Amino acid sequence: MDTISSDARPFRIGFLLIDGFALMSYASAIEPLRAANLLAEHMLYDIRHIHAEGRAARSSSGAEVPAIEVQDAGTDHDMVLVVAGGDPMQFTNERVLGWLRRLDRQGVVLGGVSGGPAVLANAGLMAGRRMTIHWEHMPALLERHPDLLLEKALFVLDRNRVTCAGGSAPLDLMHALIALHHGQAFARGVSDWFMHTEVRPSAGPQRAGLVERYGTTNGAILLAIEVMETHISDPLDLGQLAGFAGVSERQLNRLFREKMGRSAMAFYRSLRLGKARNLIQTSSVPLTEIALATGFASSAHFSNAYSAEFGAPPSQVRRQ
Repeated sequence: MDTISSDARPFRIGFLLIDGFALMSYASAIEPLRAANLLAEHMLYDIRHIHAEGRAARSSSGAEVPAIEVQDAGTDHDMVLVVAGGDPMQFTNERVLGWLRRLDRQGVVLGGVSGGPAVLANAGLMAGRRMTIHWEHMPALLERHPDLLLEKALFVLDRNRVTCAGGSAPLDLMHALIALHHGQAFARGVSDWFMHTEVRPSAGPQRAGLVERYGTTNGAILLAIEVMETHISDPLDLGQLAGFAGVSERQLNRLFREKMGRSAMAFYRSLRLGKARNLIQTSSVPLTEIALATGFASSAHFSNAYSAEFGAPPSQVRRQ
């Protein structure tokens, strides 16, 4: 495998471990990063472990991970992932929640794994963001925060928020993140390292599920759709989609027109609008927030696109 250039500084990622965190979820998140460093033959990811009290964090199985204290962790991170299990709704350590809010003000990408998204929600950091969480925690989370844009997905990337359902799903999340940072080929090499040969898109179905839903077996189209489903709130351009699919922009558009009846970007917009319609029908979140969560820069742009797609403006659908 070709190594990755060492010119760029490592991506600084912190793992905030809450006592009782699920060891499998943690391992599924951190091991692909370790493997990426190994396969690149230099540090791509600078991994840091953080704990509320600055001692070893104890997992649900009793295994311990050495960590530094929150107050010593600073804010010089690119991303911080909260990993929690047990009953994360009961985590109310204000020093930790305040640190997470400070990271947000500094522009750090924040995420949660397994029960970790509940900690972010308790800190008031998930309003207006699409998110997911382990199914075990969904009822309690919605009871406390009924206005959350909660989805039953393996993972969700929404602007500066990353949430993951835990278990083995972090393997799929890290594949997506490593692909964004270093390309699909390198990310595939990392996944192959763990015999993770069937990488799942964020929405959850295996590739066979995409085949059934969209009626095509074309590899470039399926790759493009997988990336589209990962980037709902921050749409990619045609060149980026073509790069992930491994074809030229012209060829990708030709394939989409032949197989899907519309251009790649028109298909992408319909996908985002379908997500918006689901949010309108299943939540009371303001339309302006739904517009942002599905990648529209303004309410007017969102309303016009929605009306063109479904024949009625989103405000009318909400009233009904």
